[in-house]
Amino acid sequence: MSKLSICERERNQLEKLNKFQLGNQYKKIGYIIAIGSFVLMIARKYIEDSDWLEPVLHGVLLIGLLVISLSKEKLEDEFIDSLRSQSYRLAFIMAIVYSLVQPLVNYGVAVLFNQDDKLQGFSYFQVLFFMLIVQLMFFWQLKRMNK
Repeated sequence: MSKLSICERERNQLEKLNKFQLGNQYKKIGYIIAIGSFVLMIARKYIEDSDWLEPVLHGVLLIGLLVISLSKEKLEDEFIDSLRSQSYRLAFIMAIVYSLVQPLVNYGVAVLFNQDDKLQGFSYFQVLFFMLIVQLMFFWQLKRMNK
């Protein structure tokens, strides 16, 4: 097997992975999953001994948002692909800024209100949820502005 064919196969696999998207019908499934898990998160507040349910619902909500994010539009072309790339880039940058600034904001609020004044991090759920929501919002906004 030659080096060229190995490189071409790897390039083809990367291109397939780069262009991976779900069909448009999965967008409705993503909405149902995300909204359903959000409603269950609210309902969980009224159930006793449901602490084990919180990480499960967080994971299901993230899966729903990811399915929405990966689903194709009804009309998918290069322009929509470009908007999607821009929204992913902006979401990534916003998540980095968020993860750098948020602990300082929490520290400042804690100092102002005389609470426990140590720097606290945040969970993976907060970062991933923030990234997916920001990506979806930027994508919808960019799409709306360019119609």
